[in-house]
Amino acid sequence: MPGNAAPTSTPMRLTGDPSTDKGELTGPNPVDRGKPGSKLHVLCDRQGLPLAVLVSAANTHDSHLLLPLLDAYAPIRSRRGRPRHRPDKLHADKAYDQPVLRREVRRRGIGVRIARKGIESSTRLGRHRWVVESCLSWLLRNRRLVRRYDRKAEHFQAFADLACALLSYRRWRKATN
Repeated sequence: MPGNAAPTSTPMRLTGDPSTDKGELTGPNPVDRGKPGSKLHVLCDRQGLPLAVLVSAANTHDSHLLLPLLDAYAPIRSRRGRPRHRPDKLHADKAYDQPVLRREVRRRGIGVRIARKGIESSTRLGRHRWVVESCLSWLLRNRRLVRRYDRKAEHFQAFADLACALLSYRRWRKATN
């Protein structure tokens, strides 16, 4: 009988290692019952336009990718003068409050405005941080970034870069009309 035939192949088992099961740059998500996931790190300007975006595992602390995010910042050309190679000022939340990061950012010639743990309330920096939150919400309108379908980190990074380019184009088109 065909219904009682033994299976010809063994079922594939997951090894429990998120890096091999779900692709590169995935890790146990601390807020989603430990499921493997990825996190987007975004550097944006005052208007919420993304300047740089990086992908990391969901369990990676935000502070570990601050310096690579600043390195990913591409020079911006303006009508006058030389291209800008770095932002003037960096606003960040308490997760980035580490003396090593403050020193390195200052060494690069960037003004630092990071909330201090236990001292400053988030309401003072909130007026600057909402821009980053709105930038993330604009990026996450792209279904491809909400749920990760790609195993390769390069593909997911490429879709994040494409979403940034589309967002910038839409904002530019709206401003010129």
